Amino acid sequence: MDNVFVDNKKALFDYEILEKFEAGIVLFGHEVKSIKNGNMSLRGAYVTFHNGEAHLIGAHIGKYKPAGGLKEYDVERSRKLLLKKKELRYLMEKRGVKGLTIVPIKVYTKHSRIKVEIGIGRGKKQYEKKEKIKQGDIEREIKRTLKF
Repeated sequence: MDNVFVDNKKALFDYEILEKFEAGIVLFGHEVKSIKNGNMSLRGAYVTFHNGEAHLIGAHIGKYKPAGGLKEYDVERSRKLLLKKKELRYLMEKRGVKGLTIVPIKVYTKHSRIKVEIGIGRGKKQYEKKEKIKQGDIEREIKRTLKF
């Protein structure tokens, strides 16, 4: 990973990530520039399958201002993900398992190409989320007391 543009911290909080995959993403030129300027959000985004292809739904990529009007541009359009056939079949199988979701975790560059890290996640229960927050508070308190 050369440069991380977006981290989906909400997905890491809401889901226990079981497996991770790296996928390419099909973008327009102005979308690439917009992502590199930091105009992207993965909040509420997820991966679906249409006609044997993976698509990223709900990812918000803002308009690139210097590109002009871009009248017909949809900021949350469906974007095709590029995966190997074996990975695609595996993910399609896992999608059918009850309680599993495929979510984007982060967007980054690798050798000047924009990549998306997607993960198979199992939703956390409310008490698991509260326990995670409590652990973070305890660790923060320990660091604070050790600092003095």
